[in-house]
Amino acid sequence: MAHPSLQTQFIELLLKQQMNVSIFLVNGIKLHGVIESFDDEVIMLKNALTQMVFKHAISTIVPAKAIDLNR
Repeated sequence: MAHPSLQTQFIELLLKQQMNVSIFLVNGIKLHGVIESFDDEVIMLKNALTQMVFKHAISTIVPAKAIDLNR
């Protein structure tokens, strides 16, 4: 079985730790929240509301604190 992609590992860790993140979209908009779930195409981001964010619109995901993917 193939190993999960680095993207999947990163998002799964953020989801598992329920860490606050900032998501920057390609149009410059900055979103804040906690990742509730994700699949190959979207990330569900919860703050006051739950937003469906399409991955093709994402430039960068920034965790609120440093994470270690090597655990």
